[in-house]
Amino acid sequence: MATRQPPGAAPLSFELQVLTLLPGLRRYSRSLTRSDSESDDLLQDSLEKALANRGQWRGGSLKSWIYRIMTNVHLNTRRALARRPSVPIEAAENAADEMSPGDPLERRKLIRAVDALPKDARAVLMLVVVEGYSYQEVADILEVPVGTVMSRLSRARHALQDKLQEDNVVPLRRTT
Repeated sequence: MATRQPPGAAPLSFELQVLTLLPGLRRYSRSLTRSDSESDDLLQDSLEKALANRGQWRGGSLKSWIYRIMTNVHLNTRRALARRPSVPIEAAENAADEMSPGDPLERRKLIRAVDALPKDARAVLMLVVVEGYSYQEVADILEVPVGTVMSRLSRARHALQDKLQEDNVVPLRRTT
């Protein structure tokens, strides 16, 4: 876990423990929103809420507590937007896409395939596969039974596999 320390070390402050969780929180917020700008807003709102309510954290897994906050902030934002819809401005999306190793075309295919998953399946996939949470931890974060986590993950993996295989099929014609 990101907040573990060597034995005998002075305990990290709450803020430093939160800082160690930022990379994973950023990835999770991006998977929930599918937008860089909305992801940044979700991350900021979630961190503000966690810092403002740090007295409500009762020990245990800080990581799970903050991921739960992010999930709730996201759901509340979605509900609010459903009540008052707006038109998103996406003029600069993907303008400064960071470079990554490998085939950029394959990376885009993977991102599209993950983005096409239902949000519940996408959240479970990100938490288990990318963030490395156990099924029980994900169940606690999302407040669902472990069996639900397992079935959502299975469906997400199969859907992702089907979509990626679909994108690699190239029909060939005979030229005779």
